[in-house]
Amino acid sequence: MSAVITVAPTGPIASKADNPELPTQPGEIAEAVHQAYLAGASVAHIHLRDRRDQPTADLNIARRTMDLIADRCPVLIQLSTGVGLAVPFTEREALVELRPGMATLNPCTMTFGSGEFRNPPSDVARLAQRMAELGVKPELEIYDTGHLDACLRMRDAGLLTDDPLQFSIVLGVKGGMAATADNLIAMARRLPAGCVWQVIAVGRANLELTAIGLALGGNARAGLEDTLYLRKGELSPGNLPLVRRAVGLASALDRPAASVQETAALLRLPPR
Repeated sequence: MSAVITVAPTGPIASKADNPELPTQPGEIAEAVHQAYLAGASVAHIHLRDRRDQPTADLNIARRTMDLIADRCPVLIQLSTGVGLAVPFTEREALVELRPGMATLNPCTMTFGSGEFRNPPSDVARLAQRMAELGVKPELEIYDTGHLDACLRMRDAGLLTDDPLQFSIVLGVKGGMAATADNLIAMARRLPAGCVWQVIAVGRANLELTAIGLALGGNARAGLEDTLYLRKGELSPGNLPLVRRAVGLASALDRPAASVQETAALLRLPPR
């Protein structure tokens, strides 16, 4: 069974002061995604930054970034509607109007580090409905056990109709599940039958939990959004080494990196 490798090149938190190789501007992000695609990534999880490198949901920046990526490679684009803690939900949800193949749907409000990640139930329901109307597949990011339950309630209410459902199990964010093997295994066991899922391990446990997730049959996300380091004390010189590492882990488990076409078929994405 092949493994879907997603590259997450930027994220909403880190800066170039944390790692000078972090891509923040549209051209930098597009080139990082292109390199990751050549290494085996079939999905690009995209956060956007403004000219001051701050998180933004600016539609012009989003469209330019998407276009620059598409000019370089056919990778599947997954826009993050998480954007950043200070960006209003109404601005975040507008990103799906650009009709990327996929976009993040965060089901719950939560403490996120020293801030608050606001996802009010009525707003989440509205966004889920709009994504269904536009044919944008939700990437359901679950940071705790109750987040999975919230997603299943939306499914039962008819707000999540995509088959298969696509989950990201996020571990290591302060305010969510700790990055432990026990937590990952417990969450993987609770996922609904037939879904597609990946592990997102933030910080020091990235390598270990990515390997465990792949061994359990999940997919993998790699990139500077999730860890700035290649190993203890050594900053990663860009996204490419992290993607290559994830591809190597999958290959060692006899799970070659899925192509764009294989990933689109697995997720049953409509043609764009």
